[in-house]
Amino acid sequence: MLKVGLTGGIGAGKSEVSRLLVEHGAVLIDADRIAREVVAPGTPGLAAVVEAFGEDVLAADGSLDRPKLGSIVFADPDRLAVLNSIVHPLVGARSRELEEAAAEDAVVVHDVPLLTENGLAPLYDLVVVVDAGPETQLDRLVRLRGMTEEDARARMAAQATREQRREIADIVIDNDVPLEELQRRVKDVWDELVRRAHAAQGSR
Repeated sequence: MLKVGLTGGIGAGKSEVSRLLVEHGAVLIDADRIAREVVAPGTPGLAAVVEAFGEDVLAADGSLDRPKLGSIVFADPDRLAVLNSIVHPLVGARSRELEEAAAEDAVVVHDVPLLTENGLAPLYDLVVVVDAGPETQLDRLVRLRGMTEEDARARMAAQATREQRREIADIVIDNDVPLEELQRRVKDVWDELVRRAHAAQGSR
C-alpha cells in the first residue's frame, strides 16, 4: 500500500485532481467528506460542536449550519482551533478504518485540505500538492463557488501559504492550466505513484 497525502489551497483544484486519480484507480479517503459525516445529525461530533458553539450553529432541520459556523471560525483562529480539536480526532479515526479496509497493493490517496497546517506530512509515504496562483484561486472561488471576494480572501488567508505547502511536497501539480493539460499531468503523477507502490511491495 502506498499512502499519499493530497493537499492544496482552497480553489487550487484539489477536488478535480482527486477525482482524476480515482478514475485511474486510486482509493480515495476524503477528509472533508468524513468531516461532514462525523458531525451529521445524531452524532457525538455534532453534540460536541453544539456544546462548544451554541445552538445557533444548527440549521432548522437540526443539521450543522456550515456557512454559519464557517463565518464564526474563519474570522477567529482561537475558535477555529476549538472546532479542529473536536473534528480532527474523529476524522483521523474514520480515515484509519477506511485505510485498513483497502487492498495491500492499493494507492490510497488521503485528500486533506489542512495537511500542511496540521503538520500531517509525516503520516504519508509522499505528499502531492496541487498548486495554483492566488489570482487563479480567487477567480475560481468567486466565479465558480459564488463567494464574495472578501470571503474568498479570508478563506485563503486562514490557510497555509503557497510556499509552506510547496516545502512539504514530494510532487507538485501546477494547476494554472486548462483541464486537458491537468488531465495529462495527473496521468503522469498516477504512473509515478503506481511505480512507487510496486517498488514498495517488491521491497517487502
